[in-house]
Amino acid sequence: MSNASQLSRRTVLAAAVAAAAAGAAGPAVAAGRPTGTSPAVSAVLGGRSGGTAVDNHAWTSYADWRGGSAVGTRAEAGARPGLVFDRPAGTTDYTDPHTGTTSAWEYATWTSPAHELTVPATEAVTSWNADTPAGTWIQVELRGTYSDGRETPWYVMGRWAAGDRDIRRTSVDGQGDGRSSVWTDTFAIDDPASGLRLAAYRLRLTLHRRPGSASTPRVWRLGAMGSAVPDRFTVPASTPRLAAELKVPRYSQEVHKGRYPEYDNGGEAWCSPTSSQMIIEYWGRRPSKEDLAWVKPGYSDPQVCHAARFTYDYQYGGCGNWSFNAAYAATYDDLRAVVTRLGSLGEVETLIAGGIPVITSVSFLASELTGAGYGTAGHLMTVIGFTARGDVIANDPASPDNAAVRRVYRRHEFETIWLRTKRYNAAGSVVSGTGGICYLYFPARPTAQQRRALAAVGVVS
Repeated sequence: MSNASQLSRRTVLAAAVAAAAAGAAGPAVAAGRPTGTSPAVSAVLGGRSGGTAVDNHAWTSYADWRGGSAVGTRAEAGARPGLVFDRPAGTTDYTDPHTGTTSAWEYATWTSPAHELTVPATEAVTSWNADTPAGTWIQVELRGTYSDGRETPWYVMGRWAAGDRDIRRTSVDGQGDGRSSVWTDTFAIDDPASGLRLAAYRLRLTLHRRPGSASTPRVWRLGAMGSAVPDRFTVPASTPRLAAELKVPRYSQEVHKGRYPEYDNGGEAWCSPTSSQMIIEYWGRRPSKEDLAWVKPGYSDPQVCHAARFTYDYQYGGCGNWSFNAAYAATYDDLRAVVTRLGSLGEVETLIAGGIPVITSVSFLASELTGAGYGTAGHLMTVIGFTARGDVIANDPASPDNAAVRRVYRRHEFETIWLRTKRYNAAGSVVSGTGGICYLYFPARPTAQQRRALAAVGVVS
């Protein structure tokens, strides 16, 4: 769950929608078949069931990186094609707003071709998978074309490094042109009721390194998810099709309460990195002993502390930046990660059938989710399977200890608190919901079954 400052930004993000309407685990397993599958996995993998209005697009191949416009960058071939530094396009000074330090950096850029969305969008979230060795970092920007043909400014969607010694990874507040704005990790049309939409976009990637260095960031995946966010308090119930459960490690965020105030103080603020770490370890990856040497001796589950530190957004003031969580997951060997939206639990079943857990973003009153025992204005938990009745099996990090993390929640209650875009808070006011946002982490070389599952929900692996 998020702290107060985080919630204010999420609330602002969806306020335009509301206003317009008013006027401890078993061993980690690698890619595998879920247990207890019924009906046949092949039937569940048959296609999209949610019909949600989402456009996912990413640049990932050698041909992709050779396209667009490069100034000082070059495409790199190989098993995992990517974009790297070729030569400096220039040198710039960057003053880190969180340290006050000004440093000189060489830079080079790559600008994507324009991507026309199949879905005229009210929101867009970028994702990237990259490696930034010491002395390097990247900036990701988006420039959109509105449905009336006018263009947005270049919006900074993130200044990011895998580490935190060179710059402090950060989102950028205060960006807008009176028609759209960026709220932490999300581009949003200010007034969806006006009919204005995002029709196309380009992404610009800027690689930075210390002057005279031979080091380079490597970017393997760059893309965005555009969506037409539906305006709804309720969602239709989906029909259960799958009984299966994935063996996902279980970690509680609550055992970390009070740890590392500089990374938002553990406890309820760490739902996103805790969920991310569970899925990273499901795929058999985890930080090394050397990686964890900085964690205070005696702290349980130090890898969760590590995930919190290296997903922390210094502007957002927390660990819940969606793009940063995906980028963190993709720093592990041969993992890819995206932020997307799904349209129903039927689509989650498709992914579970392919062996892919789903990290969901939810918000609810305590009375709206039977058995949770709490309410939240924003929380991340992972769907790991479904019971024979179709109810949701979730690893919910908002649990008192690791043993209590596995929960079973009623199907339609869970579907509602995840997919709706508007809800009533405890005071009776209309506030936002996340509309099916989720993180997907999967192998860089997925199995045929996993590729089918990802393709069925609109994600190119």
